[in-house]
Amino acid sequence: MKTVGTASFKAGLIGKGIQASLTPALHMAEGRAQGFEYSYELLDLDGVDGGGERLADLLAEAERRGLGGLNITHPFKQQVIEFLDTLSDEAVALGAVNTVVLRGGRRHGHNTDWWGFAEGFRRGLPRADLTSVVQLGAGGAGAATAFAILHSGAARLTIFDQDENRALALVENTQRHFPNAFIRAGADLSEAMASASGLIHATPTGMAKYPGLPLPADLLRFSLWVAEVVYFPLSTELVIEAGRRGCRTLNGGGMAVFQAVKAFQLFTGIEPDAERMLKHFEEMTRIPGESALAAGGSR
Repeated sequence: MKTVGTASFKAGLIGKGIQASLTPALHMAEGRAQGFEYSYELLDLDGVDGGGERLADLLAEAERRGLGGLNITHPFKQQVIEFLDTLSDEAVALGAVNTVVLRGGRRHGHNTDWWGFAEGFRRGLPRADLTSVVQLGAGGAGAATAFAILHSGAARLTIFDQDENRALALVENTQRHFPNAFIRAGADLSEAMASASGLIHATPTGMAKYPGLPLPADLLRFSLWVAEVVYFPLSTELVIEAGRRGCRTLNGGGMAVFQAVKAFQLFTGIEPDAERMLKHFEEMTRIPGESALAAGGSR
């Protein structure tokens, strides 16, 4: 049964430094294809007086103006939780929200990032060795990727973060949900990478605003697979360097598309065409002959 009962739907994205986001275009194009007008706006708190302190006001303002849904991105995926009325099981498990449905005067928090990463990983890195995975980042995106890779069957996960307490908190939380996996906070990155079968990068490093590599290049060896969450640019310095060294690589495109697929369904109650959204993303990123799910390296 369709939730969208009118000729239009309004949504938005809250975050910092989000002007280059392709999420609005993905949602609006799919809305048009489904036969209704879909407007999607950016609510960028980068450089705004008060910054994150305005989060509660933005949520209230979105409700007043009739928005039916909000996506939440860096750095508010955990901060937004205190302003919501309900949380999905996945959002509770991850302690992070990237999708808020505004309906009936209530705010319902969901996490579609984890499924988006898992689906992109399944398609883009089939038969990847999940024996021992290293993850960089324990924030909102890192919570989603950790949950996703453990759900996908990772036997061992070592999590690194500049904030050691945040890494420890994510380890404790994920261990509760995946008691049969070995999960730890990392102390020595070189040691962990030496025995790793794969690397997940879940920090902002590599974004247009935060260029660079998130780890020393010499820790990347050809037997590794490398999965990225950053998708703007699609070919981050990590993806390029890992591919140059012979690693199988996965860019952030798949996670971006498939989290949007699930968010669209939650917002509107309409099942989107995932393949059409993936094709649209590929058209927008304009990389001839390259899938939105992979970016170089050995196959």
